Amino acid sequence: MSALRPVTGVILAGGLARRMGGGDKPLQKVGDRTILERVIDCVVPQCERLIINANGDPARFSEWRLPVVADTIDGFAGPLAGVVAALDWSAEHAPDTSHVLSVAADCPFLPGDLAPRLFDAMIDHKAMLAVAVSGKQVHPVIGLWPIALREELRCALVVENLRKIDLWTARYPLVEVTWSAGLIDPFFNANTPEDLALAQALLGEKEED
Repeated sequence: MSALRPVTGVILAGGLARRMGGGDKPLQKVGDRTILERVIDCVVPQCERLIINANGDPARFSEWRLPVVADTIDGFAGPLAGVVAALDWSAEHAPDTSHVLSVAADCPFLPGDLAPRLFDAMIDHKAMLAVAVSGKQVHPVIGLWPIALREELRCALVVENLRKIDLWTARYPLVEVTWSAGLIDPFFNANTPEDLALAQALLGEKEED
């Protein structure tokens, strides 16, 4: 990892999962493991600390023994609310942390070089924010967020009622970092039962490769 201060990872699991029919998408299985397990295994080596952002009863994630942090902004304000919650938690519990790495809880194939590549690109381009791209599609939920911007982000959510990530990130120097989609897009996300079935099929192809 780049020689910067430690990073806190946050798994954003606060969505309502309407397209999956409700429930917790990350607790669905791909192969013999839940999506959440796959995300954790990928992100843990890349971060100094890891938390889960989720609303409701935190006990459903207890077996992973990670801090579960609810949104600090009411009303299911979307993934930006989860980012604010992670920034707040880091500022309070990890004062040596300069950035938060956010990942979606429904991405079973995340890359193992996510944090270092985002950090390196941010430094090289003198950017304040870094987000992932694959197959020409930007994934604004997958990115690096500086703790220093947490109050500005909170103001945008609470005062301006801003919800779209790209509208907020456009206000700052931003670098987009591209990964190859290849056989499996590393940022494939399972939003629907059909996506979950496709993830199973892709995993089978990967294991046969």
